[in-house]
Amino acid sequence: MQIPIKLTDKIFYVGVNDRRTALFENLLPIEKGVAYNSYLIDDERVALIDTVHIGQIDKFLKKIEAIIGSRPIDYLIINHVEPDHAGSVKIISKLYPNIKLVGNKKTLGMIEGYFGIKENVIEVKEAETLTFGHNSLQFFTIPMVHWPESMVAHNKENKILFSSDAFGSFGTLDGGIFDDEMDFFTFEEEMRRYYANIVGKYGNPVQKAFEKLSPLEIKMIASSHGPILRKHIDEVFSWYNKWSRYETDEGVVIAFASMYGNTEEMAEAIARKLAEEGIKSIKIYDVSKTHSSYIISDIFRYKGLILGSPTYSNELHPNMEALVSRLSHIGIKNHYVGVFGSCTWAGAAVKKLNEFAANVGCELIGEPVEEKQALKEEKYNACRNLGLAMADRLKKSE
Repeated sequence: MQIPIKLTDKIFYVGVNDRRTALFENLLPIEKGVAYNSYLIDDERVALIDTVHIGQIDKFLKKIEAIIGSRPIDYLIINHVEPDHAGSVKIISKLYPNIKLVGNKKTLGMIEGYFGIKENVIEVKEAETLTFGHNSLQFFTIPMVHWPESMVAHNKENKILFSSDAFGSFGTLDGGIFDDEMDFFTFEEEMRRYYANIVGKYGNPVQKAFEKLSPLEIKMIASSHGPILRKHIDEVFSWYNKWSRYETDEGVVIAFASMYGNTEEMAEAIARKLAEEGIKSIKIYDVSKTHSSYIISDIFRYKGLILGSPTYSNELHPNMEALVSRLSHIGIKNHYVGVFGSCTWAGAAVKKLNEFAANVGCELIGEPVEEKQALKEEKYNACRNLGLAMADRLKKSE
């Protein structure tokens, strides 16, 4: 038996939890799982807002049937075509053969491309409204947050924004569905990791989405992942505004690769000097152990970034090269960057890290440090000087 979860008398949560999948997009670790959120409007006409990952279809259908029984679904609103949301479109279309698929022009092109569906579709224009009885939805595109067809739907009668991937988070909903039913701030880090790795490249589109949606009255945000917001909307808006403007806190991420411990010793020396100079937030990551998504999340949080790598076959260590490539793709901004590295016979890593800092337009701090073989006193002191230079620059920017 399924007890329906109500947003209002006629709007229901029909999402599911996924605790088995190891990698989101087959890329990002989700140790705390993920929720695929879907919503059902049970009015004079029935509208389903997004579906769920195909692997969760049985649980999904049980929740729908508990609400509408044998009634047909009249409309399927497709805010986003990524398969974790649209993966069950084809099955839903076969189970409800008269259903109308609703999306914008770009959405419908993708639906045809993914599922071969061209019939029974409705294209909605910007700010157009569909009415289902007592409830309606008004549609707004938010391109590149985080796909070009991304769309949100606003229910003006209850002031609910169905926000698709915007304002979402990793993590399953463990009993509590609404933010005021849980310790909501346990989601902050996973929300930032979700934003940094999935939406982070698109800061300007996020700001444009804020401008477009600002006239709407919003009392609840029902995203496609994570808790439904009704108490902490202002906090989440402030986080997104800060992240999309690439604003950061005082602190330093030191990310290093080290094959035999010499580069790690350099990282420790830099970190100790930062602490001596009063920098409280220092995060050290071994890129061979910690997945880049966690490192990138903290890079979005803190102003200082210090990267270190040994030279590996005249290149960066492969795991550092992968991190730098991701950061270049995301296009991090407004950071202070320091670099260090080591080599055994010929150094190349420090030069390549310098090139990375220049290419992303970040301010290079202090003198780069490169040691040959084991760490010795001169370069140990140079590492401390790099830490001092970063601490001084952070303090001046306060």
